[in-house]
Amino acid sequence: MTKKEIVRSISEKLGLTQLKTKEIVQKTFDAIIKTVVEEGRVELRNFGVFEIRYRPARKARNPKTGEDVSVNEKYVVIFKPGKVMEEKVLELLNKKQED
Repeated sequence: MTKKEIVRSISEKLGLTQLKTKEIVQKTFDAIIKTVVEEGRVELRNFGVFEIRYRPARKARNPKTGEDVSVNEKYVVIFKPGKVMEEKVLELLNKKQED
């Protein structure tokens, strides 16, 4: 699903214009990004946690050539799903196994 599809879905459900909804969605994303960068963590209850983690430099292998390559150290954003999201995904998995 793209941001445009999210905006369309929300605007239809709430009766708002897509332009206004797009602004709200973008401001929400901007707030999440700003908080993750400034505080290192955003917890959205029942949805999940965005958190910054440090990854040290390491050696890796190019899968095409088999050549050794160096991967620089970096900070990455990780996402850990919340309890409600995990339960919904598990329900989906169980439904697929039943089919």
